[in-house]
Amino acid sequence: MPRPPARIYDPWVSKPSTVDRAFEAALYDTEHTTLDTGASLLASDPGADAELDRRGQEFVAAAWRRGWQPADVVRLVRRELEDAHIRLLAALIRAQVPNDRPRGPRWQAQLDDLPTGTPPRTDRFSHATTVLELYRLLLKLPALEPLDEAADPVGGPARPESRMLTRIRALLAKAEATGFPEEAEALSAKAQELMARHSIDEALLASRTPDARNAPGACRIGVEPPYEQAKAVLLDAVATANHCRAVWNEPFAFSTVVGFEADLEVVELLHTSLLVQAQTAMTRAEAAQRAGGRKRTKTFRQSFLAAYAHRIGTRLTAAARTPVTEDLLPVLASREVAVTARLDRMFPETTTTRLRGVTDEAGWVEGAEAADRAQMAPRRPLR
Repeated sequence: MPRPPARIYDPWVSKPSTVDRAFEAALYDTEHTTLDTGASLLASDPGADAELDRRGQEFVAAAWRRGWQPADVVRLVRRELEDAHIRLLAALIRAQVPNDRPRGPRWQAQLDDLPTGTPPRTDRFSHATTVLELYRLLLKLPALEPLDEAADPVGGPARPESRMLTRIRALLAKAEATGFPEEAEALSAKAQELMARHSIDEALLASRTPDARNAPGACRIGVEPPYEQAKAVLLDAVATANHCRAVWNEPFAFSTVVGFEADLEVVELLHTSLLVQAQTAMTRAEAAQRAGGRKRTKTFRQSFLAAYAHRIGTRLTAAARTPVTEDLLPVLASREVAVTARLDRMFPETTTTRLRGVTDEAGWVEGAEAADRAQMAPRRPLR
């Protein structure tokens, strides 16, 4: 665990603050770490509250310098700690914003999605314990690959969502909500067709208006338990079919997707929609299995989602092979080279992993059939 530089305190000049002594007891002393001692010190000194909040904001800023983003930290805290810690973290992030540098639209969207409401205040000892538990987690965050999202120009208008993207979003929402598989198929197919057109339109526009900012970017998409391997495979398939690349970080439950902004947007939309559709189909399949007197378990669900991801990947890959006109080939090729170069810079070393836990034949069959029902119609030739 990182430890701050040693401080020498002259008893005639200064002495450690309550917060310093609490941190020394609860955060930095790995051999005799005790939260109770640190929490007792903080609980007994209300005058230390302001410094404690300020130090928390410093921990948040340090996480940003190490490549973390708000959604990443919230995701980790949700998995490792409790709701009280999440609300405390959200309050610290918001308090740190005025001292932060300008960020891009994805960052702002993550700030907007932070949990609302104030952290529950119980007794001072319990609150101090919550604070120290959160700070201990923030302190040990490792460095991540920086995403380097560009901020909008100062005073410039935010880029409005295109009408095409609005239509795609609406179609996928309807596909998720309908109870009729045939309707969901038609809606998903139409959404995929619009995604292809949207990507090409953006590529052509960028090629005609060169801009230094028109370069591949990256975003992180949560890939959380349960069945995270199958979800990561699904995201990889969606990313590849839409001119992006995905790298899964299993320990921290996310994948980093690299690509041009227009493609990143549709990858997020389609992946989220397919997960919702897969969950709905899996629930329906499990109900049918139970009605037939067959008890299904975790292996059924793991196999179901693995088959779903595999089948979707196969069909999306086939759709991506649709020929394009010759004038588009140089544009698409140059973008693919740029995406690969960005990926290699961010992740010079990657490994592959095998999908585990796929042992239920009925789950595999049901998952493959569900993927067919969520079919993506073959893309028509792009012009």
